[in-house]
Amino acid sequence: MIRRIPSRQRNAPVARERDRGALLRLALLLLCGLALAGGFVYAGGQHFAALGFGYQTEKLREVRTQLAEEQRRLLLEREAAASPVRLERAARQLGMQPLQAAQIDPLKRTIESAEVTLPAPSRLPSVNQSAAGPVLNGQAKLTRLPAPARAEPATNRNYSARTR
Repeated sequence: MIRRIPSRQRNAPVARERDRGALLRLALLLLCGLALAGGFVYAGGQHFAALGFGYQTEKLREVRTQLAEEQRRLLLEREAAASPVRLERAARQLGMQPLQAAQIDPLKRTIESAEVTLPAPSRLPSVNQSAAGPVLNGQAKLTRLPAPARAEPATNRNYSARTR
């Protein structure tokens, strides 16, 4: 083995100078690394949130499809329940009978008198009492007047020819 002898050089007591910029560069490098790592963590969070929203959207689409099918089924049930055949059957079970020809009066143009209870005239000062008809003991007799005969509208040949 070789025995080492301490060197007898004169540069042993020389101290090296501290590099003050190195500490600043190290702090800046650490800060940039943290910002970059934080960006990756944020991007990962956004990615997994987007995946979660995608799964949630898919579930909502399935629910919407199920609800649309149920709505179609309920509409069909409603149409079946309101069909004339089923209504006639239910009416017969309640004891109703079909309308007889003698019960229809095609020449009748006014509605039979219907008695309607009206509020006292003092409560409604803006109601015109003459328009409501005669008032007896808080009740009015309402009748519908026959519809006025319609006159044929005058047509201009030139106008109708241009519009066709």
